[in-house]
Amino acid sequence: MAPSKLKEWFPWTTAPVIINGPMIGAASPALASEVSKAGGIGFVSSIVNLEPGSPELTKANDNLAEVRHLLNQPPSGGAVVHAGMSCITGHASVLHFTDTDGADVVVCQGIDAGGHQFRRGMGVVSFVPEVRRMLQEEFPEREVALVAAGGIVNGKGVAAALALGADGVVMGTRFTVADESIYPDFRKAQVLAAKDGGKSTFKYGKRQSPFNDQMNNSALWGPLYDGRALVSEIHDKFLGGATLEECQAALAQVAPAEEAAKLINTWA
Repeated sequence: MAPSKLKEWFPWTTAPVIINGPMIGAASPALASEVSKAGGIGFVSSIVNLEPGSPELTKANDNLAEVRHLLNQPPSGGAVVHAGMSCITGHASVLHFTDTDGADVVVCQGIDAGGHQFRRGMGVVSFVPEVRRMLQEEFPEREVALVAAGGIVNGKGVAAALALGADGVVMGTRFTVADESIYPDFRKAQVLAAKDGGKSTFKYGKRQSPFNDQMNNSALWGPLYDGRALVSEIHDKFLGGATLEECQAALAQVAPAEEAAKLINTWA
């Protein structure tokens, strides 16, 4: 049911359906266009600010115009896919289904994922089957597509996600290093050089504090979320017992600023 529904909505797609994550600082109109041309579903990123005339909405409109140009589509008109707001969660909570008309697509992002996600959750291997079963039991009359995300970087991961019950996958880290990605070159090099993700990435701080966001005083995501990033000596210092303030002070001493930037916020 769901795979044919995805094909109905997005007739250019090929199986398996692969989607690039809408990653702030990495996803671009060029990336979204190339993914779509290859039979996937391309996404551009946007920081949500729905106030009329906001810089974010203006930027989103410009990005969509560029995508249409790259895909040789007319600047306006054509089919419109009506979409609502999204919510990131790491468990099989379905309370929002009871209050709305329901979702057409559910993206199950496990804590294996790079970048930001809900701080409480489970790995994609257990998450996807649980949500698939929930959808079948709670909403048997609805055609809901399920998309898996988190730690999927190659064909084996895609095949595993499909076997778990997913109809398609979202890849984030894999697309950060694409030629069309706007991720800085030094971060692309760091991602490509990384090995053993269990040791080379870090998500939570002490007492589950969002260390990676706290290091640069970012309040964009809030305390309920945290991002997985590549480890540097700053993280090693923190894991060795240093306080957040001591780590921030150590980072401030790194010069030039370009070198300091390499130590934090390479989401992967």
